[in-house]
Amino acid sequence: MSGVDLIPTITSGDVRDTPPRIALLPIGSFEQHGDHLPLATDTIVAAAITSRLAAAYGAVALPPVAFSCSQEHSAWPGTVSLTHQTLSAVVADIAASLTRQGITRLALINGHGGNYVLSNLVQTANAAAAGTMTLFPGRHDWERARTDAGLETSGHDDMHAGELEVSILAHVWPAAVRPGVATGDHHVSDRPMLLVHGMAAYTSSGVVGKPSAGTAQKGGAILDSLCASFADHLTALGLGDTG
Repeated sequence: MSGVDLIPTITSGDVRDTPPRIALLPIGSFEQHGDHLPLATDTIVAAAITSRLAAAYGAVALPPVAFSCSQEHSAWPGTVSLTHQTLSAVVADIAASLTRQGITRLALINGHGGNYVLSNLVQTANAAAAGTMTLFPGRHDWERARTDAGLETSGHDDMHAGELEVSILAHVWPAAVRPGVATGDHHVSDRPMLLVHGMAAYTSSGVVGKPSAGTAQKGGAILDSLCASFADHLTALGLGDTG
């Protein structure tokens, strides 16, 4: 993957000739990931997942939303955030635009765990029109991927810039992984006031996890597992035969 690969190159003719039944919207962030991963890590992760799903299931991949709710990382230089109201409005506008042209199902491919508002957006959309929107990967999808890929860490202990994210970037964009991975591990299991104090209360490096355990092989296995798990979401949206 490269910077160019983050942007889909399909044409209007492609969409006209093969009308998709579902669109995939990658949602990342622009926030600190220690000194060994780029600020765009979550966007790269979301785009990598989206690319795999689009190829496997014949969905249309949209360009990523590269900013989101990263307020918990505001203590670090370079982090840029949207309010939850702005992110909600952007997603709602995109969904409405797709619906007007007959693409009535949308999967939000979320690469940033702090985008709590996306769960509410999906619930609201499905209350208004059942089976039209899903949020992927969910917690169980990530847990399954960790198990399938043989990760050493749990999602709780490897929260940020750790084994999982290093593995995915090492697989799809190895040049984006900087020195410092081997010495960047930071464990802090108890984070009771994260919403009040942000990440800076629990890590000086910005890392919560075990980046030293990340490998490109694990990254490939994570993406394989997630690709398989997405079939469950298609079934929930009434598209179980997509692929």
